[in-house]
Amino acid sequence: MAAAAECDVVMAATEPELLDDEEAKREAECFKEQGNAYYAKKDYNEAYNYYTKAIDMCPKNASYYGNRAATLMMLGRFREALGDAQQSVRLDDSFVRGHLREGKCHLSLGNAMAACRSFQRALELDHKNAQAQQEFKNANAVMEYEKIAEMDFEKRDFRKVVFCMDRALEFAPACHRFKILKAECLAMLGRYPEAQSVASDILRMDSTNADALYVRGLCLYYEDCIEKAVQFFVQALRMAPDHEKACIACRNAKALKAKKEDGNKAFKEGNYKLAYELYTEALGIDPNNIKTNAKLYCNRGTVNSKLRKLDDAIEDCTHAVKLDDTYIKAYLRRAQCYMDTEQYEEAVRDYEKVYQTEKTKEHKQLLKNAQLELKKSKRKDYYKILGVDKNASEDEIKKAYRKRALMHHPDRHSGASAEVQKEEEKKFKEVGEAFTILSDPKKKTRYDSGQDLDEEGMNMGDFDANNIFKAFFGGPGGFSFEAHGPDLSHQCGTDPDTVLKFSKLT
Repeated sequence: MAAAAECDVVMAATEPELLDDEEAKREAECFKEQGNAYYAKKDYNEAYNYYTKAIDMCPKNASYYGNRAATLMMLGRFREALGDAQQSVRLDDSFVRGHLREGKCHLSLGNAMAACRSFQRALELDHKNAQAQQEFKNANAVMEYEKIAEMDFEKRDFRKVVFCMDRALEFAPACHRFKILKAECLAMLGRYPEAQSVASDILRMDSTNADALYVRGLCLYYEDCIEKAVQFFVQALRMAPDHEKACIACRNAKALKAKKEDGNKAFKEGNYKLAYELYTEALGIDPNNIKTNAKLYCNRGTVNSKLRKLDDAIEDCTHAVKLDDTYIKAYLRRAQCYMDTEQYEEAVRDYEKVYQTEKTKEHKQLLKNAQLELKKSKRKDYYKILGVDKNASEDEIKKAYRKRALMHHPDRHSGASAEVQKEEEKKFKEVGEAFTILSDPKKKTRYDSGQDLDEEGMNMGDFDANNIFKAFFGGPGGFSFEAHGPDLSHQCGTDPDTVLKFSKLT
């Protein structure tokens, strides 16, 4: 402690040597010349140090402040440069370069109106100054871009706002306000990495910038990272409690997260009606949140598919892919609904989109299945012709053939019009064709698997339905529609089984 005290006494006893005014001016000029030399070599940090020494020696010299302002501008430190430029013109209002540098700093920081005043003053002092004339035009251009951007933001024409801000930033590269507006519009356009980059650059220089924190949160919010987004919104509100946009975004993010989670919970519990209502409410919170809304539409589509409202499910999934055309889950859900509603062409289209994006074995198999069903759908549906299920037993197939064959046999419709006879004959042939395929295990297997039956050597064009009918009911003398008149339905109704009983000959 004693040693320290002695040291203080010694230091206090040392008085700086005072220089007279002339000597100080000479030394200051020497420092300025050294600063100029470093400035010429683009060593702006050293130039700054020597200009500072010159100012310390002669704090009333306007040119020293002007030179240091120019150096700070080259270092990109426009706010500090503005202070030196303003000091230079306070000391000498006729200092044209000082006014030019003040205007340039104002313009670089985005204050175009103040820049115009500085350039106007420079022109008053030197009306032929080409730099002042050009910079005055630049400042007016920035004001015009700012005005247009403000109107376009209100119209939600975010692309045009970005364009205007890019042009304005060519003259105002240090304007955080322009950068933030550009970043916010990039976020609204879904260009999140670009928006994040702009906001991060500002936060590296100023970690307390509430607007930049808000934009970072906005990007995360729109990328469906809602929990992280809320953290940034809260941080922005700590820096600026009255930040209206951050307040609204924070409220929406919390509401969206809660509503979505409630919907997921209801779905897992099997309460599909409640889940539908919650997802619908969530969709009404913020139409600008594209990614989250895409997921909500897909979730609601899943609910509708569980409720067997397949058309509604398809519509919801379509909304989802319109919002996010890379959303694989929505394509898969919609494709399954298309399969369930036998819209195989649409299903194939969706599965192709999925497989092009993610070439997995699972997606390849789904596409293959859809293509097979599409191929099968374009052939005659023999099950539908006989009116049986695809899992029908052999006896059920026989019974169905008996019923349909008797129903459409040409002899039964001999008294009908030519048009009706032609139609019934066609149906009779199709019934025989269907029975021939479905009653043969080998042919049925090939038919069910989607393989071409012609490969079996069976030409369906040469098919004779009467031969099948005779083989099934017996040859001549074993069956007749004429046993009880031309149309047995007068006696036994239209049920073919009843007709069959009355038509058997003894």
